[in-house]
Amino acid sequence: MLFNPRILIAEDESGIADTLQYVLRTDGFVPVWCPTAQEAITQFAAEPPALAILDIGLPDMNGFELFKRLQALPGGAQVPMLFLTARSDEIDRVVGLELGADDYVAKPFSPRELVARVRTILRRSGRNGQSGQGGQSAPAAPTAAPAPAPSPAVPFAVDTERMQIRYYGRLLELSRYEYGLLRLLVQRPGRVFTRDELLRLVWDESSESFDRTVDAHIKTLRAKLKAIAPNVEPIRTLRGTGYALNEELPSGA
Repeated sequence: MLFNPRILIAEDESGIADTLQYVLRTDGFVPVWCPTAQEAITQFAAEPPALAILDIGLPDMNGFELFKRLQALPGGAQVPMLFLTARSDEIDRVVGLELGADDYVAKPFSPRELVARVRTILRRSGRNGQSGQGGQSAPAAPTAAPAPAPSPAVPFAVDTERMQIRYYGRLLELSRYEYGLLRLLVQRPGRVFTRDELLRLVWDESSESFDRTVDAHIKTLRAKLKAIAPNVEPIRTLRGTGYALNEELPSGA
């Protein structure tokens, strides 16, 4: 790690915030505590962090609404976010994941486990060595030549270097896990992946993910694909088994 990434913490309970700041600082991060959603928005707008930890039960705004506000800020869509809450209901977890959150940790939690999850998310997002996050910037990587735009007649075009997928020529706005799921399905059209396989291949082995996580992400993926090609059903569901990419997609939409 070339410098210490900033981690924004939106948490109104000072005891929990103190614990998070201590373990994050011990592990080389720069924690920025915000006891209210409004302060989190102000800090985020001033300098987007490497990652944001958001409590759902903030006093001035629901954590889900805060998530959407932060994503709408310049650079916000590129910042990984993790929900932290005392709620254990599955519906709350699914809502957070459907919004595009990178992880969800329920209180009480192990501070060290949470830090491990933060490191995993940063490693996967490539933001553990980014400039502008509270330390010296890394040497700039050579700028790659722009990839040629794929033909709209090709259903899917995957750019692994940029972690982007185009659908009938249009770039999809995908979360990290949506990209991982769709890339896996596109690589093996017709191949049926069980939920357990998708969890193992796309999610972290140590995460407490569950079947509904896969279903929630497939649901958001389908909505994004349908917005481009309303009459095409690219992802098939095999009830009780899993999902597969349709092998017989039209050449144009």
